[in-house]
Amino acid sequence: MMGPKQEAQAALFYEFSLEDHVPRDHLLRSIDRFVDLSSIRSHLADFYSHTGRPSIDPELLIRMLVVGYCLGIRSERRLCEEVHLNLAYRWFCRLDLTDRIPDHSTFSKNRHGRFRESDLLREVFEMTVARCMQEGLVGGQGFAVDASLISADVQKQNSSNPEDWAAREAAPNDAPRSFREYLDVLDYEAFGAASVFIPMFTAHSVPASHLSAARIGPAFF
Repeated sequence: MMGPKQEAQAALFYEFSLEDHVPRDHLLRSIDRFVDLSSIRSHLADFYSHTGRPSIDPELLIRMLVVGYCLGIRSERRLCEEVHLNLAYRWFCRLDLTDRIPDHSTFSKNRHGRFRESDLLREVFEMTVARCMQEGLVGGQGFAVDASLISADVQKQNSSNPEDWAAREAAPNDAPRSFREYLDVLDYEAFGAASVFIPMFTAHSVPASHLSAARIGPAFF
């Protein structure tokens, strides 16, 4: 017997719990057990004004970023859409069905402004490493870095000697903070473990290619 046609009828009252609709074996449940962001608000207290409209909870922004990193959502615009639609994402971010999702532009403003100035992301990273050490997942006595060499479209013929390189035209103080920090590390000569390095040439298209350029064959970056 064919059932009746379903008609969408809005109910006056709903009894709904996100907790009941997130599977017990969901990845975000496993992550949520170890996520402790209670210190974020005190860490950022000095970077908020005492007047004006209330801002978005910074813990919500960090939890949304965790969802994006763990689930492979690279676009902040798409991340906001997915959190809006996915019940598990809402549950992890402590959002109810009627709570509004922050605009995607809020992430950029905070990442390049308040979060960067306060080193919040570094603080969260150190908290995560400390928790992993407490749980016995890492020893905290060493680390490994993996990298891949990618062929760069660089020609040695289109390059300049160090004394001819127009570095004087660039103003490091006008560069973004991340770039200035990168230059500071290079000036420190690889944390004091390397000798002074003077490149034989500097390519115009990819100035950093001289750091890993092959002596024979195309340059690598």
